[in-house]
Amino acid sequence: MNKQTRATAIKLFALTFFLSFAGCVTTGPGGKKSFMVIGSGQEVEFGKGINEEILKETELLDDSLWQAYINEVGQKIVAVCDRKDIVYHFAVIKSDQINAFALPGGYLYFYTGLLKKMDNEAQMAAVVSHEISHVVARHGMKRLQTAMIAQLGYAIVFGSESSQLTEAAVGIGMTLVFSGYSRSAEREADSYGIQYMTQVGYQPEGAVQMFEVLAAAGERDPNSFEKLVASHPETKERISLARQQIAQMAPLPENLTFSKDRYQTMKARLK
Repeated sequence: MNKQTRATAIKLFALTFFLSFAGCVTTGPGGKKSFMVIGSGQEVEFGKGINEEILKETELLDDSLWQAYINEVGQKIVAVCDRKDIVYHFAVIKSDQINAFALPGGYLYFYTGLLKKMDNEAQMAAVVSHEISHVVARHGMKRLQTAMIAQLGYAIVFGSESSQLTEAAVGIGMTLVFSGYSRSAEREADSYGIQYMTQVGYQPEGAVQMFEVLAAAGERDPNSFEKLVASHPETKERISLARQQIAQMAPLPENLTFSKDRYQTMKARLK
């Protein structure tokens, strides 16, 4: 067997091995399914490794009330989301950056710079729901498995240990985390997020308000906002799509809330 034939055989073997473990999993409301090669257990392992690296480079907000607050809102939304096979972790990072992000495996972070821009809990719930939706849709894992597939296939054939695979995944994952999702993934997370926040009792108009807050922040300080808008759809488009979706959800449940007073009390602690 020559080298080229042997290489082809190895690739076919690796692909067959992967497909034997792959399957369709829930990635959205209404029973939406996607084909995934890497399972939830491996995702959590990868996410944990990436999270450990994130914690080395960031400073968490030293306020237990705020950490409990973001977790309370997050877990309330998790309870209605379409993915409950993992444990979700929520935390606030002390930073002036206007951003938030989600890691594979259910690790979600929110910057104080973004929280200071908000006026009510519904706006915060919109961001939390959006990030949870990325995890539900497995947007991060879809990107990571594409980047990892060749290395994982090689490792399976030649018997690399799980720790080596995780180390490789963490290295790639750290690069992907801050490079942003595709605009189609962001639109999907917007849509799912509006559904989830409404289900737990928040006014979906809070999502529209949040997009307007982000647009205003971008106009005042384009440089600090550059990373966030680079991968997200145009804000005007997001507002338009959100309003269309909310109109289609009518009639909305009664007693939906913005919960402004509670948020203002918590926001004062950030100052």
